Amino acid sequence: MAGVQPRNGWVIWLSLALGLLLSVSPLPEFMQIGRPLWVALILTYWVLALPHRVGMTTAWILGLAQDVLFGTLLGQNALILTLITFLVLSLHQRLRMFPMWQQSMVLMVVFGLAQLVQLWLNALTGSRPPTLAFVLPALVSALLWPWICAILRGLHLRLNVN
Repeated sequence: MAGVQPRNGWVIWLSLALGLLLSVSPLPEFMQIGRPLWVALILTYWVLALPHRVGMTTAWILGLAQDVLFGTLLGQNALILTLITFLVLSLHQRLRMFPMWQQSMVLMVVFGLAQLVQLWLNALTGSRPPTLAFVLPALVSALLWPWICAILRGLHLRLNVN
């Protein structure tokens, strides 16, 4: 690991920027409530694939960018993404060994916890009344995990990102 030169880091940042764009892209009104956590999904893949390159600092910077993009309280999404990254890094070795369906289940719990913290922060700031619909983005994101993982793994291997 000490002698490995980082290559093609632009792929990581480009995919994270795509996640930011997807998170603000317009959706029909009935699909808004189940909008996937695109940034969290892409960040989770890179944290699992390259934990030595993508970590808590990346999550914090990305969260601040998301705060500015959404116009939310500065640090709110940064806290959420850092929490997700911390949990994924804590479970890193186990998650890599799990089959895809178990990874999806664990990530649904991690994303659900993050959504719960998001709901709590929104209730504290008075932004939104608390509802149980906060679980839906975590469920949709867990269902999308195998496809996101397959697409990003293909990019990772094809472009030899390390």
